[in-house]
Amino acid sequence: MRRATIADYPLILLGLTLSGYGILMVYSAGQTDVLTGVAYLYRNQIAWLAISVLAALAASRLSVRFLEWVALPAYVVTIAVLLLLFVFGSGAGTAASSRAWLTIAGHRIGQPSELAKITVVLMLARVLANRREAPSSLVELWQPALIAAVPTLLIMLEPDLGSAIVFVGMFFAVLFWFGVPWPTLLMLASPGVSLILAFSTRLWALWFVALIGLLIYFYKPYLLEGVGIVLANVFMGIIAPLLWDRMKPYQRQRLLVFLDPSSDPRASGYHVIQSQVAIGSGGWLGKGFTMGSQKRLAFLPAQHTDFIFAVVGEELGFVGVAVALSLFLVLFLRTVRIAARANDTFSSLVAFGLAASWFVHVGENVGMTLNLVPVTGIPLPFFSYGGSFMLTSWIAIGILLRISSEGRGEAGALAI
Repeated sequence: MRRATIADYPLILLGLTLSGYGILMVYSAGQTDVLTGVAYLYRNQIAWLAISVLAALAASRLSVRFLEWVALPAYVVTIAVLLLLFVFGSGAGTAASSRAWLTIAGHRIGQPSELAKITVVLMLARVLANRREAPSSLVELWQPALIAAVPTLLIMLEPDLGSAIVFVGMFFAVLFWFGVPWPTLLMLASPGVSLILAFSTRLWALWFVALIGLLIYFYKPYLLEGVGIVLANVFMGIIAPLLWDRMKPYQRQRLLVFLDPSSDPRASGYHVIQSQVAIGSGGWLGKGFTMGSQKRLAFLPAQHTDFIFAVVGEELGFVGVAVALSLFLVLFLRTVRIAARANDTFSSLVAFGLAASWFVHVGENVGMTLNLVPVTGIPLPFFSYGGSFMLTSWIAIGILLRISSEGRGEAGALAI
């Protein structure tokens, strides 16, 4: 096992800075005019940070070759635990109706879907790294597609749409980094695009015409696949209305509220409206740390978890939001740099997949607080309260530290 000689100090500093920023906001989220249990949750978050840093240190001691070997058994265990959720799963907070938390004897142990993000990235990287060249047709993608599809479907059945979207994002990001041609990625995603656009006949028709043109131009050598893609898109267009009818009322309402929050201001639209009011009222410098009025009056829902970004906007204003997003941007760039400098394909794919996981999380969370995407109930990395997510994020940092230390150009490891 090769011993790491140089620690990636910028990555460590970024993780600690984001975590510290997040703990301050969790503390602030608990400072309301009516005392609640949230007021003391920052203490738990500090404890979880300490545990998570130790876990990251342990993960950084594992060689890349060991991570590649353990990918398969870890993936199998992940699927088994996700299946256990249908027996021992329970919900909490804004996801009270889901089965996302593994619960034994009345005690919530954690969210297996968080650790699954790491094991799925490891397994995808292992399978793709064994190939000599990037797949150029959909048939060649059956293995990675199956690896990503199984946990994604299980998590959707919990139901946890937000986490499922993260898995889809990681899957396409890893394929892109491996070198799969963009037309192939587009064809792979096309049934999903059809499903979304089928709720507007005009949009779906325009998309279908464009799809036929792309197939003729790029997919001539794969005639059978082209026919399959067309049939899959037609099928999605047909079943979209049926899926809408089978959706639960609250799921339909979330989509309708995304289009017009004022259509249900006291129920489904309440979260988004209060979040927008909080962020908009922050102005340039905010109302002051712990002084947000929407938060103090407890008008802002899930202010210590899913909507903690709104607390940042209300209390620290545009400056506080810009600092948070800048830190995330530097984290993404640092992780992509590690992926680009990795010694082998497996390491590079793992690093980029982990970066994609954080990127999708940040995009989803910030987007839903601003009503740019539907509310899916997904946490903000390093900020939102929760032990499972903090632990997973720091294990990812530990893996990245190892990949960085084994990568090329160790002498320049301190430069972003």
